[in-house]
Amino acid sequence: MPATDPALTALAQGWVALSLLHSRIESHIERALQSGHDLSVREYSLLDVLSRQHDGEGGHLQMKQVADAVVLSQSATTRLVTRLEDRGLLTRYLCPTDRRGIYTDVSESGLRLLAEARPTNDTALREALDAAATNPELAPLVRAVEELRVPARPAPA
Repeated sequence: MPATDPALTALAQGWVALSLLHSRIESHIERALQSGHDLSVREYSLLDVLSRQHDGEGGHLQMKQVADAVVLSQSATTRLVTRLEDRGLLTRYLCPTDRRGIYTDVSESGLRLLAEARPTNDTALREALDAAATNPELAPLVRAVEELRVPARPAPA
């Protein structure tokens, strides 16, 4: 049996820990959003991403950009958009400058639901991180997440 490079073993262990942290956080937020707002994590993420669009140059996202932002394939994103549109949370319209392009906006009811769900999402995230911080394998990752400073995204117009 070939010897395993210790650096690769450590890297694999780090990846397993990161994957575990992500899974625990996502499941905790999923349960909270589903029970409180009938939203999945993906639906919440999509509403959040689309709510940050604006009318200025580059302000509306193409479906590929939306898919990248919510970490789904384009086809899965399109299905998700359709589901939320069927619920009256999104609207689609043709791009005024390129009739082949279709834009998606969050409807007024979608914005209300997002505003109601945001505190639930934030509280569930905090709870999941606090719980994970008690696990010695996950505590360093929790600290890294808490110390991470990402430039703020612009607020929806």
